[in-house]
Amino acid sequence: MTLRHHFELRETIATILADEEQVIETACEGIRTARYELERYIIQDPFFNSSFEPLTITHGPDIIRNMAAAAWKAGVGPMAAVAGAVAHAGVSAAQREGASFCIIDNGGDIAMITDRPVRVGLYAGNSPLSGKYAFFIPPKNEIYGICTSSATVGHSFSFGTADSVTVFSRDPLLADAVATAVCNVLTIADQSCLERVDTHIEGIFAVFGEQSIIWGDIPQIVRAENREDLITAGGLGFFPGTLI
Repeated sequence: MTLRHHFELRETIATILADEEQVIETACEGIRTARYELERYIIQDPFFNSSFEPLTITHGPDIIRNMAAAAWKAGVGPMAAVAGAVAHAGVSAAQREGASFCIIDNGGDIAMITDRPVRVGLYAGNSPLSGKYAFFIPPKNEIYGICTSSATVGHSFSFGTADSVTVFSRDPLLADAVATAVCNVLTIADQSCLERVDTHIEGIFAVFGEQSIIWGDIPQIVRAENREDLITAGGLGFFPGTLI
């Protein structure tokens, strides 16, 4: 039986899926540790929290250096990778304890390991495509990231106009940072930013109203016939129900 746990800690509002209570507890502790390290570092270096530009960080805990490295590759400030970093920390903790199935959706930024196929539904605000399609994700025995940024949904600051930009990568931090970077500048008329996307990004799916842009290799797109079976990329969290 798949268990669901709603987790909140200050700005982090996440949903955790796992098969065992112990895995959920381990994932929660991983998130708490990551947030503690992040908040403690920001007290010492407030600019890390406010910069819209990449920063070179050579010291500090792993989460700080990894966020800075991902953001540098994407050309954005390090906090652009924070949601992916926190989700990754929780799944990493579960994986170290031997879990083969753990999914964390941190406000639409998803990190996962999964021993079964799952469907991740597309949420793109008021776009006609929103809620009608899903990405079919095969089993992943290594951590995998699906991160979404939007200029029209949510409270995150964006310079762009996209209803959603969903990025797929084995690095959830990089996926999160690139989703922000691409969402800031991508338009239907100007797609030149995709020429500079880091090679560790597998694919990007962007939505502008009724139109979409596909870059790289994205998972198979299927119709979202049963919303109760979906995880959602884009900020709604997990729909109730079971995964296929």
